[in-house]
Amino acid sequence: MENGFVDCHCHISAREFEEDLDDVIKRATEAGVQTLVTVTEEVSEFDRVLQLQDSYPDLVAPCFGLHPLQASGSPERRSVKLQIGLDFTPWCAPTSQDREDQMTVFIKQLSIAKDLQLPVNVHSRSAAKVTIATMKEQGVSRALLHNFAGKPSVALEGVQAGYLFSFPPAVCRNQQRAKLIKQIPLEHICLETDSPALGPDKEVRNEPSNIVLSCQYIAMVKGLSPETVQHATTHNAYRLFPKADQR
Repeated sequence: MENGFVDCHCHISAREFEEDLDDVIKRATEAGVQTLVTVTEEVSEFDRVLQLQDSYPDLVAPCFGLHPLQASGSPERRSVKLQIGLDFTPWCAPTSQDREDQMTVFIKQLSIAKDLQLPVNVHSRSAAKVTIATMKEQGVSRALLHNFAGKPSVALEGVQAGYLFSFPPAVCRNQQRAKLIKQIPLEHICLETDSPALGPDKEVRNEPSNIVLSCQYIAMVKGLSPETVQHATTHNAYRLFPKADQR
């Protein structure tokens, strides 16, 4: 498939997929998904993601790293990118020390990514401005800000730095995100599902096949055809993550 979808951020190693993963994968490929950037949140998931890559070598692209709440760890060299970030929501970082600790780990992980010449797949909840500023200060040039929900003005700072932004199906139920998507050039947008979370229905497990909904929504917001968005976002994804391109 020349112009299939790239899900730039999903968690198919999650326990929510343990019982029917083959069916989930089948629905994803039938929907046109050709690459699943499979993200870890903690070290204990690394082996599982490697197993998934062995089982689905033409589909799964490992993205090793740690959620901001995880204290330590290191990426495997089989990774095609590194998942890291900051989460400054009050329940995740209630004190200034919590935020400082996250920042210390974040900067260390950015250094690892640069040493391994890997792009970063970045979580930035309630920390958009400081996340982008820190990456620029650390000389990071290849980054995806996943499920970005910061202000358009902050996003444009990332655009100027060459960063990309991805959006899951949950944007379909958030009109505020439409204003953001309108202002980010298509050349800086990718698609994701963040499955099993952030689907079109809060109460239903999300899965990679729903990436079609992200594509359709972005196309509607920008007044473009879904085919145009699909082609552009796939091109953007492989430009950022060339090791994930198995075509």
